[in-house]
Amino acid sequence: MLLEGKTAVISGAAGPRGIGFATARTFAAQGARVAILDLDGEGAKRAASELGDGHIGVACNVTDRADCDRAIGEVLAAFGAVDILINNAGITQAIKVWDIDEGSWDRIQGVNLKGVLFLSQALMPHMRGRKQGAIACMSSVSAQRGGGILGGAHYSAAKAGVLGLAKAMARELGADGIRVNCVTPGLIQTDINAGKISDEARGKILEGIPLARLGVPQDVANIFLFLASDLSAYLTGTVIDVNGGMLIH
Repeated sequence: MLLEGKTAVISGAAGPRGIGFATARTFAAQGARVAILDLDGEGAKRAASELGDGHIGVACNVTDRADCDRAIGEVLAAFGAVDILINNAGITQAIKVWDIDEGSWDRIQGVNLKGVLFLSQALMPHMRGRKQGAIACMSSVSAQRGGGILGGAHYSAAKAGVLGLAKAMARELGADGIRVNCVTPGLIQTDINAGKISDEARGKILEGIPLARLGVPQDVANIFLFLASDLSAYLTGTVIDVNGGMLIH
C-alpha cells in the first residue's frame, strides 16, 4: 500500500460526496491514518467513523490561525506525527465581478487562500522538525482560465493565490525535506455544483472537454494520493491539471 504507516490531515472533508472525503477514503484504503478537519465538527467525526477504526474527525475553522493550531495539536496528540497535509477546504460563489462586495471578497479569500496559509503554518514546525512532509493544495482551473463556469472573480483570484503561495512554500520548505504541490481540477461533480448547471450548459461544457465527461471526486483523490506518496518524491512546486483536457496549455 502506498501510504502504509503514514498519517494525513485533510481539511474540508466532512461532505460525503466531496473531493475531501473521497481523498480520505482513498488514503485510508492505502494504509494511512486520517484526520478529517472541517468547520462541521460533528460531520468530521461522522466521516472519520465511516473510514473505520483509527481515524479521527476534528472541528477546525481554517480562517482562524489559533483554531488551526488547536486542531493540529489535537491531531498530534492522537497520532504522534503527521506526514501529509491536504489543503482541500474551499467555498465558492457564483457572482459577477461588479457585484462582489467586501464581505464576499473576504469570505472567499479567507477560506480558499488564508486557510491554506494558516493550516500549513500550524503544521510547519512539526514537519520542519522531522525534516519531512508532503503538502498538497487545492487550486482550480478557474485560476488558470479566469473563471467562467461557477466561481466568481474573487474565487479565481483566491485559487490563483493558492498557486503562488504553494510555489513559494515549496521553495522555502524544500531544504527541510517538505514537498508542496498543487492540484487544479476542472468541473468536478460534487454537492457544491449539484443542480446549478442546466442540461444545455452541461452540453456546452462537455463540448470543450476532449475526454467528453465531467470529473468525479475520485479523479482528484487519485492525484492527491500520488502527491502524498513516495511516487512523487522528486516533485515540488508543481501544478497538476485534472480537467479532462478542458484547459490544455
